Amino acid sequence: MDDHMHALRRILSYVQGTLHYGLHIYPSSTTSLISYIDADWGGCPDTRKSTSGYCVFLGDNLLFWSSKRQPTLSHSSAEAEYRGVANVVSESCWLRNLLLELHCPIHKATLVYCDNINAIYLAGNPVQHQRTKQIEMDIHFVCEKVVSGQVRVLHVSSHYQIADIFTKCLPLVLFQDFRDSLSVRQPSASTAGE
Repeated sequence: MDDHMHALRRILSYVQGTLHYGLHIYPSSTTSLISYIDADWGGCPDTRKSTSGYCVFLGDNLLFWSSKRQPTLSHSSAEAEYRGVANVVSESCWLRNLLLELHCPIHKATLVYCDNINAIYLAGNPVQHQRTKQIEMDIHFVCEKVVSGQVRVLHVSSHYQIADIFTKCLPLVLFQDFRDSLSVRQPSASTAGE
C-alpha cells in the first residue's frame, strides 16, 4: 500500500505543477492517421495484467489516446502488444468511418507503429500456431485490415515510441520529449494572458 500512496503523491504533485499545460491543435493539411501502440507485459504487480497505451494522430494533431489495463493475462510480450495493436486498429477504423461520414475520407493506410517485432510479424502473417490461440480473433481482425490496405503495422525504435508515456515510467528528459510530441504544452506567450 505504501507504494500506491507514494505513486499517488507523485501523480498529484505532477498534476499540480502542470495545471497550465494543455493540448495544442494546429491547422494541418495532412490527411493521414498515424498511431503508436505500446504495452507493458504483466506490468501490474497485483494481477500481472498488461497495460496498453496508444495515441492516434490526424496529421500533426493528437485526436485520441488511451491507457488501459488489458482484461486478460497475456502469455508473452508479443501477445500483450498484439492485443494493443488490435485495439488501436479498431479505434482507427472507427475514426476512418467517422471522417468518411464527415466527407473527409482518409485515402492512405493508417500507420500503426509498434516496437515489438513479433507483433508486427503476426499482423502480416496470420499463421495458426498454438501460442497464438489466445489472440486468434485479434489476429484475423488486424490481418483483414492489413490485406484490405486500410492499415500498415510498422516497426518503431523504442527511442521514438511515444506510446511508452502511457505504459511505463520514463526518464524525465524522455518523458518531457514524448509529452511535447503529443502537443501537450504550456500556452504560448500570445495566448497566456487570455
